[in-house]
Amino acid sequence: MLISLLAGLFSNDLAIDLGTANTLVYVRGEGIVMNEPSIVAIHQADHSVLAVGHEAKAMLGRTPGNITAIRPLKDGVIADFDVTEKMLHYFINKVHRRRTLVHPRIVIGVPSGITQVEKRAVRDSAMQAGEEPMAAAIGAGLPIQEPGGNMIVDMGGGTTEVAVISLSGIVYSKSVRIAGDEMDEAIVQYIKKHYNLLVGERRAEEIKIKLGSAYPMGGERMTMEVKGRDLIDGIPKTIVVTDEEIREALREPVMAIVDTVRTCLERTPPELAADIVDKGIVLTGGGALLRGLDLLLRQETDLPITVGDDPLSCVALGTGKVLDELELLKKVAIPA
Repeated sequence: MLISLLAGLFSNDLAIDLGTANTLVYVRGEGIVMNEPSIVAIHQADHSVLAVGHEAKAMLGRTPGNITAIRPLKDGVIADFDVTEKMLHYFINKVHRRRTLVHPRIVIGVPSGITQVEKRAVRDSAMQAGEEPMAAAIGAGLPIQEPGGNMIVDMGGGTTEVAVISLSGIVYSKSVRIAGDEMDEAIVQYIKKHYNLLVGERRAEEIKIKLGSAYPMGGERMTMEVKGRDLIDGIPKTIVVTDEEIREALREPVMAIVDTVRTCLERTPPELAADIVDKGIVLTGGGALLRGLDLLLRQETDLPITVGDDPLSCVALGTGKVLDELELLKKVAIPA
């Protein structure tokens, strides 16, 4: 026990934002040191790991039969426990370059809607887990320990989580499995339906980043060339899509997120609802980067909307901050 305590003093503690799309690692004293896609390339014959992160993402949709590039997390939860464990080990070893007698304390952010079994699986892979909306709120600099309502909307790759936080606890939260991945899929389906063209998920993500918006932004119309496979004659072809079309494609998942925010507001106790009227709602996660989403939410809720300073890193930064504040970690960590 004493050795592990001493080793803990000399080790670099880690905080991990285990996301459906990306995994970020925060090292105590250094900040965010790694941000890589949550993708693993596996050799089918012996299930050995060939590549992880950026290398594996480059293989997505391009692998021969004996290699599979997979995302071990789906809709914010672990779909493949073994591969997730291998991925976590890879990331931890890469960052920590593990030395003997060094036991880093590891805190992992998990979605608020996951089951006990899934929480146990994460804990088996590492050590302590805390809920992501809480971590995002800490990372965004919200005063979560005060007796006042703070509302956070954390939009990741697999899940969107809306939470009302007060006194270091989640008063009400709602998690829906509609987020960045659903938006990519909506773009794939729209182009398939309107142009008879099949595009891959990586291409759909590029279209979303370049043209995606939730609200008409004014200014000149944006267009993008899209290459894919024609579903009628089977040969590759190129089309041109506009930002207006992509906004239409994203309408359904975006409105589902707006409805989730409204539901959460309806269930919030009146005293905290009064606080939210003053403070507004903070958006974090990759989805917060969707152009015009803050304007749409402002129109739908009549509340002030703020996008976190570095929305992609909020969960990792918040999870990292609790490493320095052990009392806060005790309050926000999920009890074993």
